[in-house]
Formats: sequence, structure tokens, C-alpha cells
Amino acid sequence: MSARFAVIDLGTNSVKFHVGETDGHGTWRTVVDRSAVTRLGEGLEATGQIATAALERTVRTLETMTAEARAQHVRAMVAVATAGMRMARNRDDVIAAIRDRTGLDVEVLPAEEEARLAYLAAVNALGPNDGPTVVFDTGGGSSQFTFGRGTHVEERFSLKVGAVRYMEKFGLDHAVTPDVIRDVGRSLATDLARLDGRNGSHTLVGIGGAVTTMAAVVHGMTQYDARVIAGTVLTRSEADRQVDLYASMSAQDRRMIAGMPPAREDIILAGACIVRAIMERLNAERMTVSDRGLRHGVLIERFGL
Repeated sequence: MSARFAVIDLGTNSVKFHVGETDGHGTWRTVVDRSAVTRLGEGLEATGQIATAALERTVRTLETMTAEARAQHVRAMVAVATAGMRMARNRDDVIAAIRDRTGLDVEVLPAEEEARLAYLAAVNALGPNDGPTVVFDTGGGSSQFTFGRGTHVEERFSLKVGAVRYMEKFGLDHAVTPDVIRDVGRSLATDLARLDGRNGSHTLVGIGGAVTTMAAVVHGMTQYDARVIAGTVLTRSEADRQVDLYASMSAQDRRMIAGMPPAREDIILAGACIVRAIMERLNAERMTVSDRGLRHGVLIERFGL
């Protein structure tokens, strides 16, 4: 008998909402899959706390999503949170406020668990691959890295390299000079130093909003289509091109680029710089884009019947 389940991924930059339907034999169908940019982590780096306005934006979005999940007659719903909530000194108050307004009990995932679940989602979608695989997931507050073979995880860790953090630190929400981009590159080389020394013989898979946005821009996509995004190959030269493009434009002008999702125009330069730096540190000339993410891994792990 089929059943529906919902997962909400409460990220530093956006909230992702997924409703999946299972036939009870391991086959899943997507019913709803969307996200909303709420900037929960706005100003978090400077203050150490989630701001009242950011919390209010996020709670309103969660109210809408939980109402939609109930309208879809889900059997169960899970809400998980990532780097922004891990960092926030007031996270207990934030969790209590969300519970009071929406009824959701938000589970703050440890960084390594977030990485493992994202890897599970990516390899599940890409199909069998017994060779060495690296899956990275770029977020607003951090990036997760998982190294493995097939479904076996060999190493996983999280680094404090997030698009919101870098946007705020370097002012990347508008056009910047080549000197600023060089400063960003030097900072990323330090923050991503744990990746150094890898031999580059692995399959590299990228997930997250920055990666899927870059793929959508490659395709000049006027309407997002996950079937086209999944499996897109992004080269390092394309990452270079996109970094140069976004650095030369205001956020308003970036909004006009075919493939740019709403509310991504101010953060995309930071995200593209991070993606390019990861490819450089891992000696990868290309990577495969996956439209799967943490929410899909949670769905498989918690509700895989």
C-alpha cells in the first residue's frame, strides 16, 4: 500500500520541502519538491544568533509547508536543521518558537550525519558505482564532504565554508573587482585545506543550491527541470566562466540571467567561488551535478519501507 511522507530541511539560506510517496517496496515518487529562501542565517556570523526577522520569515514559510504536508495526507513528517542552527547560541529558543507555531520538532543534525545522508541521497540517485566517489554539499553556513565507494562511506566531515558566510564577509552580493575574487580564493584555500593532497581519481558529485543554480545557468533554463539538472556535467572552465560573469554584474543584473532562480542572485557569486575552489582543491576538471540532497537522504533513511 502506498504512503506519503514529508521532510523539511531547514538550512542557513533556504528551507527545502519534499513530499515523497512510496509503494512500500522501496520505490519512491516525488509528490512535492521545492524550496524557499528565508535567510535564517542572516547576520549569524557577526552576532552568533538567529535574528528575530530571519526567524519570523522562516516560521511563516514552515507554517505554509506544514499545512501543505497535511493537505497531502502524509503519514509522518520530519524536520531537520543544519549549520545555521548548529552555530546559533539561541537555537533552543528558535526550536521552541518553531514548535509553538508549527508543531514541528526540529532535529539539529550533527555535521557528519548531514554529510552521510547527503551522500546516501546522491549515490542512490546516480546508480551503481563501485569506484571512489566524493560527494560535496554546499550550503549557506557550511559544506559537507563524504568520501566513499558505492554505498560504503569511508570518510566524512564538514567545513565552515558557506555561501552566506562568504557573501557577507566579502560583499559578494554585488559586482566586485578581481582583487576581491583573489582574496576570496586565498581565504577558501585556507578554509578548504583539509581537501589538499587528494589524487583526483574519484568521481566528484556536487549537490546543493549553488551547484544546481550553476547547472541551470549552463542550460539557460527558463523553468527549472530536475530531470535536466540531474547528471549535468560541470567543468572547471565553466565554473571559471560563471565566477567571472557574476563578479562583473550587480545582483539586479544577475537576476536577468537565464537559469537564475529567484532570490539566488545575491548569493550565487559566493556559491560559485566555493564550487570552483572545491574542484581546484580536489584536482577535478569536471563534476556531476545531482539534484538530490539532504532531504532525500532523510526520506530514504527514515521512511525507506
